[in-house]
Amino acid sequence: MSPTDSAPRPADGPVRDLYDLVTGDENARVCRDISDAACREQPANFFIHLVALVANKAGDLIASPKLVLPWLLGAIGAPVAMIGLLVPIREALALLPQLAVAGWMRARPRRKGFWVAGAAIQGTAVLAMIAAALLWSGALGGGVILLLLAVFALGRGVCSVSYKDVQGKTIAKTRRGTLSGYAASAAGAIAVGLGVGLWLLADGGPGLVPILLLLGVAGVAWLLAAAVFAGLREHPGATEGGGNALATAWQSLSLFRDKPGFARFVAVRGLLIATALAAPYYAELARASGGDAIGNLAVLLALSGLASLVASPFWGRFSDRSSKSVLMVTGALAAALNLGVALCALFGAGEALGVWPFALGYFLLAGLHAGVRLGRKTYLTDLGSADDRARLTALANTSIGVILLAGGGLIAAIGTAGAAIAVAALAVPALAGAVLAAGLPATT
Repeated sequence: MSPTDSAPRPADGPVRDLYDLVTGDENARVCRDISDAACREQPANFFIHLVALVANKAGDLIASPKLVLPWLLGAIGAPVAMIGLLVPIREALALLPQLAVAGWMRARPRRKGFWVAGAAIQGTAVLAMIAAALLWSGALGGGVILLLLAVFALGRGVCSVSYKDVQGKTIAKTRRGTLSGYAASAAGAIAVGLGVGLWLLADGGPGLVPILLLLGVAGVAWLLAAAVFAGLREHPGATEGGGNALATAWQSLSLFRDKPGFARFVAVRGLLIATALAAPYYAELARASGGDAIGNLAVLLALSGLASLVASPFWGRFSDRSSKSVLMVTGALAAALNLGVALCALFGAGEALGVWPFALGYFLLAGLHAGVRLGRKTYLTDLGSADDRARLTALANTSIGVILLAGGGLIAAIGTAGAAIAVAALAVPALAGAVLAAGLPATT
């Protein structure tokens, strides 16, 4: 009997038939790296994951700190300096506390409740931003929105550190990248629809109400995600290593030494944050060329959603085959794109063609960033085991939070010379990440 014949399989039924159809090949029924009990629940859990992830990723696109929140701060007259704080606050505060949270979470045999709470916090914080924008303007309004963004980021961090652990317990290897790819694609379709609708309704002015409507949709999406994920069928997991959060965090540092490939992975991921740091500068180049009208925001929103819709299924399946290769390819392409966009800006393409050269660049960058996200999530999930996956995730994310603060500050300083210079500079870490990824150990 072959290993495939003896492997656990999901329970029979119409849900499994649909699951087989969606996942698409003869190995879809075979579970890897999850328990027999989890395997029987996998078809139903796959679709619970899918719906919750679609809502979560749609919220990310619709309330993006790279697009929508800068327009919101501009609409209420917040100081320009506050716009530069959006991405560092959201990303760094979502990452830095995770090592401590992981130790606390590890002591609980079921962890889906952490993700549910994190999603609810995100949705509530975004809805509260609507009230803040209606009640206050200028520096006060901007400051309240940044404070709410910090609360949002903490909820996002809890979701991040808990999701890979829960997914690793409930979804088998070779299905995880596909799941994330489908979810990102569906969320992209939602963002495209909203972007097109916003463009059709735009009156040419900056406008506040359309932005608040987008935030309302995003907030409800996160609350829906929390409600759906609460129904996940999660079996108890290992609790060894749980306890005092700070002590666990300190002990987890040994994973850099003891886990083969992990330290290199963190270095690769740290370099590839260039794709995230470049996005606001692409948007700035687009705004400088086309103005801050809602119609231009709608174009960028639709293109970012289209990029996710088109690219995510490809990167998801590519990640299931070789997530290491995804990191190599996306890093190299991002480096080339950054250089191309910087040259367009320096040679005045915006003056001749308006917003479109940079909107196209934003579209391509969003597609590559989707690949980076799917590749590194799949790689880390597959690199870990049931015993150390949560700690690996938390340690990686906390480390990236530190790198993001340092790298974001450096790029912000470079950006004072102009958005095009910052974009060109970000080609260097993207290429370095691609080269370093070539040395990662294979996980599939």
